[in-house]
Amino acid sequence: MEETSNKVILFGTEASPFARRVIWALKLKGVDYDYVEEDLSNKSPALLHYNPIHKKVPVLVHAGKPVAESAVILEYIEETWPNRTPLLPKDPYERAVARFWIAYGDQKGHVFHGFLTCLEEGKEQAARDVLETFKIIQDEALGDKKFFGGNTLGLVDLCFGWLTSFEQVERVVGVRVLEPATLPRLHRWTRDFKEAPGIKENLPDMEAQLPELESLRKHLVSSKS
Repeated sequence: MEETSNKVILFGTEASPFARRVIWALKLKGVDYDYVEEDLSNKSPALLHYNPIHKKVPVLVHAGKPVAESAVILEYIEETWPNRTPLLPKDPYERAVARFWIAYGDQKGHVFHGFLTCLEEGKEQAARDVLETFKIIQDEALGDKKFFGGNTLGLVDLCFGWLTSFEQVERVVGVRVLEPATLPRLHRWTRDFKEAPGIKENLPDMEAQLPELESLRKHLVSSKS
């Protein structure tokens, strides 16, 4: 158990894929932590204190010091507990490649947001945009490997872990994209990822996400109309 002076606290929400990737990293590292579920419509004073700039989750607090932004938090976890299930390659070039794909996935967030919020007449184009991005991820990042870094999970896998919930987004939008016929290796990866130790026991409640996604889509689509 961690000493009180080194206590780890994670502020997140059940629906946040960014908080979920931090949970997976802590679980894989075997780091004990306390979890605080935030209500983003009524943010706690503690969250506002620890993340006064962005005022959002996730926030990791270690020994009283806050770290914000999920990609930064993952790097912090790797550097703080480097000998507990390493999640980045040792080779500097391979580490750089991993960081590139993490950044690529985050930079493409607008594509997936566009898919979730597309109007009826824009569904086909939004689906094509997502498919094009998925093909790049499958062909260039994953290739023929089991996981993005090879045979073991790494930070790139955690950052793309939200793809395991993409079926719920497809159900809400009414369009299928991540299919085994069109994206066989990426689809296979989602199955392997969900079955991996440390991940399987800490997956979000997929069915519980549906009402939240439906509500979010309705709100965002109405604001575009």
